[in-house]
Amino acid sequence: MTKSPRWIKSTQQAAAACTVKLPWERGLRREAFIASRRAAAAPKVAPKVTPAHNTRPAA
Repeated sequence: MTKSPRWIKSTQQAAAACTVKLPWERGLRREAFIASRRAAAAPKVAPKVTPAHNTRPAA
């Protein structure tokens, strides 16, 4: 096994002690972000207008 510098051990200890939530971590915040992105990407569909039953012009 090769020798590793001392700073690697201290860096690994600091990373293990980190409790900050990062944006790419899975959770409710990420799910909300994905849902908003999907809603923005969904095509906007105009409401369908149905013709009247009596299509003859008024006399």
